[in-house]
Amino acid sequence: MKKTIALLVTMACVLLASPSFALFENKFEAEVSTETVAVKLHRDTISGGYELIATGELKKMIDEGKDMIIIDTMPYEDSYKKEHVPGALQFLFPIPDMPEWNDAETAGKTQADFEAMLGPDKDKTIVIYCGFVKCTRSHNGAVWAKKLGYTNVYRHPGGIFAWKGAGFPIGKIK
Repeated sequence: MKKTIALLVTMACVLLASPSFALFENKFEAEVSTETVAVKLHRDTISGGYELIATGELKKMIDEGKDMIIIDTMPYEDSYKKEHVPGALQFLFPIPDMPEWNDAETAGKTQADFEAMLGPDKDKTIVIYCGFVKCTRSHNGAVWAKKLGYTNVYRHPGGIFAWKGAGFPIGKIK
């Protein structure tokens, strides 16, 4: 009987100390944070004039062989080289808004370099991503693609974190 009571007390302590229980207690505060991120994403999308694409939709387009360009906006050495969406090209953009082109913020690459990477077809599908929803590198990349006249621009807000979270294969540079 003592062992059963001790086991029940131990299980109750583990449950009460678990992160999932802590999240339950703070679900209202967590919702405020989620709402803040969602509203910012919506406003960025409207102001940037691009569309959003979900992880599963991007995977389906890749699997169907859709002719598109995928751009990873994360740093080459620290991120892209280690893991990226297969077939993605890398072009660094900063986290803060970049209303004017700044070569120092794009690892020395110019606006012409970005346009050359995107190619001459202004109607081609372009998908731009970074690390995760709060990361705004992809917003900057999508805004600049639109500024350069590309019409079919998508931002994949979940980025590489959502891609990995969905269990999809990762590209790497050795």
